[in-house]
Amino acid sequence: MHNDQFQQVEKTIKNRRSIGWAKMNGKQIPNETVNQLLALADWAPTHGRTEPWYFFVYGGDALKQFGKTHADLYWQHTAEDKRQEATFEKLVHNVDLGSHLIVAVMKRGTNVKIPQVEEISAASAAIQNILLGATALGIASYWSSGGMTHSHALKEHLHLGEHDIILGLIYLGYTDEPAKDGARSIPLAEKVKWL
Repeated sequence: MHNDQFQQVEKTIKNRRSIGWAKMNGKQIPNETVNQLLALADWAPTHGRTEPWYFFVYGGDALKQFGKTHADLYWQHTAEDKRQEATFEKLVHNVDLGSHLIVAVMKRGTNVKIPQVEEISAASAAIQNILLGATALGIASYWSSGGMTHSHALKEHLHLGEHDIILGLIYLGYTDEPAKDGARSIPLAEKVKWL
């Protein structure tokens, strides 16, 4: 890879930030642009070419409906003494300022020789491709694992298989907020051992 290409990739990776749904401004992303991001996801590495990523994409009225459905699932599947009206309202309205929401799934294939962790890793790499593509296009993104993301209720609502795993809710939109500086808490030297 030429140095200028490396620098462009490096810049995109280092500038990627999670921007919560509350900081989005309601401006809409064209569906064609979201489809471009999904096309990037499709080029993630995959052992045995299983391509285990699967995406449910919500925009427009479907996005608003997802917020309501997500909140209803929370209310129906949370013990009465633990559920809170504030959480219900948050789940209803956390889609209000976004443009699209993608439910990202590791859809388990039939090749049992491929370990589950490798399928999760491949689908996670597909998600990272979406986030990096969004950054390159000036689109705000947020990979959430909150709400009912890891619940059986949402899996059932989406008609997923027993071994499929929802890896996150990817919120996409635009923001007026200035980008924050990145930070890492642990020096790289403490996370690498050269042999």
